[in-house]
Amino acid sequence: MNYITYLHKNYQPKSVKRKLASIKAFFNYLEFEEMILENPLQKIKTKFKEPQMLPQTIPLRTIKKIFSAVYDELTQAQTVFASRAALRDVAVIELLFATGVRVSELCSLDVNDVNLDDGSIRIMGKGAKERVLQIGNREVLCALRQYKKAYLPQINETGCFFLNRFAMRLSEQSVRRMIQKFCLKAGILSNITPHMFRHSFATLLLEEDVDIRYIQRMLGHSSIQTTQIYTQVTAAKQRRILTAKHPRNKLAFGQ
Repeated sequence: MNYITYLHKNYQPKSVKRKLASIKAFFNYLEFEEMILENPLQKIKTKFKEPQMLPQTIPLRTIKKIFSAVYDELTQAQTVFASRAALRDVAVIELLFATGVRVSELCSLDVNDVNLDDGSIRIMGKGAKERVLQIGNREVLCALRQYKKAYLPQINETGCFFLNRFAMRLSEQSVRRMIQKFCLKAGILSNITPHMFRHSFATLLLEEDVDIRYIQRMLGHSSIQTTQIYTQVTAAKQRRILTAKHPRNKLAFGQ
């Protein structure tokens, strides 16, 4: 018990759970091999609530800066190689924000998954669950069409939709480096990850009063409880706005 108390005082809840799980597994092994007569952890029950971490989102003004940096790279491209790379980067960033897909889902897209005639993409999500997302923005569709036209021979040859400079499937790490590059170019100091585009997609739709069950389906969540975490983000933002911006702050009365 003293060790468990020590863990709680010195480690975060996730670390405590991980360490206790390792210790329990070790004593279960000793007991199974009859190296000990009694498992000292058998009667000890530990239960504690982990603090809920709210999803990290990207402010809309920061998203605008990233998009500006991406499109600047395209307009300033001086060579065919640079232009092709910029077209790919534009298409990737546009699709991340337009659909809220996981970076793994984006990188695993095949050419047959992307239908630019009707503006839909087929996603194979976690647990091999398939969902179809519609792209309603013309600029996003335009970016995808321009990219596909530039890479069409390699796309048809490999069957992969997003390719790297070696004509191989684009990796998740490449997308992360891509975002870091444009953040640096835009003068953004905070650490922006591909998954934050997914969080921002969901949160901004909620702020526009989109039904949470539609968002659940678009994100590919099995449970509505997973999606409901975004309602806490919008509630927290609402609280900050009302605390800082409410006109009542300008009214002062003598006590």
